[in-house]
Amino acid sequence: MSQAFLDQVAHFAKGRVAAEAAAWSIGAAPEPALYHEAAALGLLGIEVPEEMGGRGFGFATRAVALEVLAGADFGFAMSLVNTHNIALRLCEVGQDAAAQYLPDLLSGRMHACTALTEPGTGSDFAAIRTTARQVAGGWEIEGEKAWIINGRQAGLSIVYAQCAEVGDSDGIAAFLVDLNAPGVTRYAIDSAFSQTSLGTGGFYLSGVKLPHEAMLAAPGTAFKAILKEINAARTYVAAMCNGLVQAALDSAAAYSAERCSFGKPLNAIPRWQTEFEAAQAALMQARRATEQAVEKVAQGADAQLAAAEAKISSVSCAQAQLPRLLQLMGAEGLRPEHPFTRHIAAAQMAGFTDGATNILKDRVARLTARKES
Repeated sequence: MSQAFLDQVAHFAKGRVAAEAAAWSIGAAPEPALYHEAAALGLLGIEVPEEMGGRGFGFATRAVALEVLAGADFGFAMSLVNTHNIALRLCEVGQDAAAQYLPDLLSGRMHACTALTEPGTGSDFAAIRTTARQVAGGWEIEGEKAWIINGRQAGLSIVYAQCAEVGDSDGIAAFLVDLNAPGVTRYAIDSAFSQTSLGTGGFYLSGVKLPHEAMLAAPGTAFKAILKEINAARTYVAAMCNGLVQAALDSAAAYSAERCSFGKPLNAIPRWQTEFEAAQAALMQARRATEQAVEKVAQGADAQLAAAEAKISSVSCAQAQLPRLLQLMGAEGLRPEHPFTRHIAAAQMAGFTDGATNILKDRVARLTARKES
């Protein structure tokens, strides 16, 4: 792990990103120049091999960098890592695709996304209804993807589609799709929680023609491959949620040292300090679960259980402790220059990402029972 790189990331996050994130929480969007600055640091190629233009670091470095970035803005960090993930995948599947797209991805000129979720189909990945059928010269894709990070601005996507019958996990394949191709119609998705830094959107695929070589993972392999990738994603989302809480702790600590109530600083009031220390303890527990998952993913070990447990622990911590810390701030915490309100929104969105928390709890129960039997 490169401490010099992580120090650069921290400087960028706390300086450039945090300064602009307040506006994103009320509808503004990140400027393209900020993605180019992130690219210049190597944030779009953290694990991409150096010989292919990346930084060549390991998964542990990715997790720490994302934790730091999420402390400034969860959505921006998620947008960057989703482009990174496509760049890394292209390095693994073939030189032709990598040569064509890596320069634009690593420079920040092009966003990218992974398209699994569909209207009505989220955690039940095997139930996707987007179809791929063989035609002369390649494939034709039909369907709709929704709630996709970077979906509103991505130029490239790995799209998962069913090549057999709906519900057949062995029939699912992965395809590389140029989202500027004929037949692709993109749209933005907004909500009461700002989605701008996430770039949340969807797209319709209507008779999109792809060459044979656009298939990156064949039926029978794609489903297993994405489950492995999801374990890594759950782990870095856990780290990012820890970053949300750490940023809130830092903000509350700084404010409490200068704000007085009843003639003394807030942090000198016993009840205030008790609540603050409870949030610190909860974060420490979440970090332990995350560290275990990071180690397993980095080693290439079976991380199903550890990743699910880490995500549950860190999401639950963020969802409980961020409101607690906001309460300690009082009305001051509602100001957009503080991270509390946008981080509370982010923690709720993290609970839906890469496996909803309630469904993951059932998965942990099954995996634990299997492990003990």
